Amino acid sequence: MKKQIYIVSGLPRSGTSMLMQILDAGGLPVASDAKRKPDRSNPKGYLEVESIIDKLKDNPDYVFNFEDRVLKVIAYGLQYLPPGNYKLIYVDRNIAEILDSMEEMMRAKDEERDDTKKAFIKLNNKTKADIKEREDMQVLFVNYNEILSSPKKHLEDIHRFLEERNLDLEKMIEVVDEKLYRQRRER
Repeated sequence: MKKQIYIVSGLPRSGTSMLMQILDAGGLPVASDAKRKPDRSNPKGYLEVESIIDKLKDNPDYVFNFEDRVLKVIAYGLQYLPPGNYKLIYVDRNIAEILDSMEEMMRAKDEERDDTKKAFIKLNNKTKADIKEREDMQVLFVNYNEILSSPKKHLEDIHRFLEERNLDLEKMIEVVDEKLYRQRRER
C-alpha cells in the first residue's frame, strides 16, 4: 500500500494557508519550498510548493515526493492527482469573502465579479463532488469562517481526522488569529 499523502485544498483565498500553518504547528510536516514569502495578504506565509499544479499536470506521480507530509493543492489542481492514498482536508469559505480577498490582494476591482463568482461556485461544487467519489481519498470538509469563530471545536475535528499523526491540538489552536480575518461578510 502506498504511503499516506496529506492534502489541504480549497478555492484560492479560502484559508488553505491558515490550515497549513495550523497543521505545521500541530506537528505534521508540511511540503513547502519557501519561494513565496509572507506578504500583506498572507503575513504568516503561504506554505506551498511553487507551481504545484503545473508540476502535477506534467508528471502526476510528482505527488509521491510528498508522502507523509501535507501538500497544498488548490481545488482546480486536485484533478491531476493520480490514484494514491490520500487524506484531504477541503476548506470552504464564504464566496463573497473569497472574492473580496482576491480583490484586496490584487488591489483591483474584479470588473467581472458576477462571472467570477459563478465560475468559483461551479468549480467548488464540481471539485467537492469529484473528491467524494474517489475511493483512494478520505475527505474532511471544514469551513474557514467556522474555524475562526470556534477554533477549538473545529480543530478537534481535524485532530480526530488525523489521529494517526498524534498532533498537538493546543499548538494548532494557538495559530488561529482572528485579526487576520479581514474580508468579513455576514453569512
